[in-house]
Amino acid sequence: MTVTEYPVATTTDLYQQVQQFYARQMHLLDSGKAELWADTFTRDGVFAANAHPQPAVGRAVIAASARKATDEYAAKGVQRRHWLGMLSVEDHGDRVSARCYALVVETPRGGQAAIRASTLCEDVLVRHEGGWLVRDRHVTRDDLV
Repeated sequence: MTVTEYPVATTTDLYQQVQQFYARQMHLLDSGKAELWADTFTRDGVFAANAHPQPAVGRAVIAASARKATDEYAAKGVQRRHWLGMLSVEDHGDRVSARCYALVVETPRGGQAAIRASTLCEDVLVRHEGGWLVRDRHVTRDDLV
């Protein structure tokens, strides 16, 4: 592949908006605010991952799945952090395609932090009330490819 085959942000402002969206979204998830995190998806949003047998479709289903996982990690005394990088953004006018790498770091209470997963995250974002919502997310864990 050549450099020109990868999408690029058309403006610095758009790139920064998307980057700020992801920072806010991951802070919500990592602080246990699963329902607020799910609110960053459209009502009919999709969360698909090669680690899950079926995609979660719809904000309510996404929220329930995130709440269950969040509660399980909290019960085990594990703090999770999502670290996103190498963000690529492509403007399509009515939507934005975003692609980034995400590392999931887990730290057990009193233990050492460790990278739990290395993933590729591919999103379709849509504008909503001056911000962004995820319409479609596909997460690919590198160890399952």
